[in-house]
Amino acid sequence: MTPPAEKINAIHSSVKIIGFDADDTLWVNETYYREFEEQFATLMLPYVSKEISRPILTETEIKNLGIYGYGAKSMTLSMLETALALSNNQLNADVAEKIIQLGRSLLEKPVILLDGVRPVLQHLKDKYTLILITKGDLIDQERKLKKSGLDQCFEHIEIVSEKTELQYHKLLELLHSSPDEFMMVGNSLKSDILPVLKLGGWGVHIPFHTTWVHEEAHEDPSQWERYFALQHLNELLDVFS
Repeated sequence: MTPPAEKINAIHSSVKIIGFDADDTLWVNETYYREFEEQFATLMLPYVSKEISRPILTETEIKNLGIYGYGAKSMTLSMLETALALSNNQLNADVAEKIIQLGRSLLEKPVILLDGVRPVLQHLKDKYTLILITKGDLIDQERKLKKSGLDQCFEHIEIVSEKTELQYHKLLELLHSSPDEFMMVGNSLKSDILPVLKLGGWGVHIPFHTTWVHEEAHEDPSQWERYFALQHLNELLDVFS
């Protein structure tokens, strides 16, 4: 829903920098991971049911984030670890090879832009400083950005291991900007929106149809005055018209 006129006026008078999340904000990502997860669960059927393998895989992925970080490589390693555990270290070599092949295929997926992304960025980039803030594997995120053809829209690109208040604070210091001049647009309340709101910035939530359990937020962002939600990215044009 487009925010009220008084909030739009406040945005126009203060915002100078707009940050965008990448995965599932600008292009499709989580859909591929859920497909990968389903294929893994199918490979595990000789050992356990899908109802057993899925939650164990998720638990392993989250446990390994501090070691492997995010991305396809991390997920592949977690799948191999999970497969070994579920098979009591009797994993068939062919199954292990298939998991590795699935991980490679995940890294080679096409980059499909979400509706309205290119015209929105083209409209905003001449009036505002646009930056990209994404987390994940450096090589994989750079690959996706290059394939997207959107790299020329951003004046600054930040690929981080986590999105925290401290990380955003450091970024704003680097950009010589204050929180009230900064707006973050993304699909994750936990990573994209809440840390920025807590700093005093603007947060625009645009939900994707599926969210990884680790990205689910347990705080209500509506308590912050500088928060609002849109259904689609192209609704930003109504805010910044």
